[in-house]
Amino acid sequence: MMKIKFLLIAILCSVTGFSQSINDYKAVIIPLKYDFMKSDNQYRIATLSKQNLNKAGFEAFYANEQLPEGYTDRCQVLYIDVERDNGFLVTKLIVKFKDCFGQVVFASEAGRSKEKEYELAYKESLDNAFKSVYALHYKYSGTPVMVTKTTAQAPTKVTAETLAAAAPVATTAAASQMVVVAPSPDLKDPNLLYAQPTESGYQLIDKTPKVVMKLLKTSQTNVFIAIKDNVQGSLILKEDRQWYFESYQNDKLVSEKITVKF
Repeated sequence: MMKIKFLLIAILCSVTGFSQSINDYKAVIIPLKYDFMKSDNQYRIATLSKQNLNKAGFEAFYANEQLPEGYTDRCQVLYIDVERDNGFLVTKLIVKFKDCFGQVVFASEAGRSKEKEYELAYKESLDNAFKSVYALHYKYSGTPVMVTKTTAQAPTKVTAETLAAAAPVATTAAASQMVVVAPSPDLKDPNLLYAQPTESGYQLIDKTPKVVMKLLKTSQTNVFIAIKDNVQGSLILKEDRQWYFESYQNDKLVSEKITVKF
């Protein structure tokens, strides 16, 4: 798994040079919780992210905010991610900006701190990571981001309900092409789940947002290995163009319809 992770990182880095300019994006969306955090805004990292983004000249919004008019096309904004790089006696954080297809537009130098107290260490390392962001001298160009038909879906509107799921939707062409075969779900459906990309597939979250299911890609674009509540099965797009989670429970095949927004 580690080898696959490093390979994916290498691939992403190799295509960064072909990405849009960071100045072509009018705002940045901030998740309330990064992968290494145990709770929303732990150690005020989301708050510190917004403060640093504003200082660097970006319009920035939390993932639970209602976006103002003019900012609701998810491919016209960036998505910030902060990754922790484990180091001996050193806290290291890396800031990454991703587009709506999961491609890294910019990755900062690692910010470091030798502080022992977590809150101080994270603040110092995040501030240091943002030094290379400040060096970009960001200024919105006013030029709309160009989205190619070969990799893009029709832009979806980012609302209060969908904002948490409006992070990058795919990291490969195969993943983005997969979603066009399913009909657009009803966004008012209370059981609607939103797909967020992971290194091996997707995770499906509800409107809380809470992770409900994890998906692992297979060789078939309409079939995923699926894990829900520690039960492993498959998520399958069937002939009726609906997704179903199928698993064996007490030696009986159980099929559950799942409404997904990719």
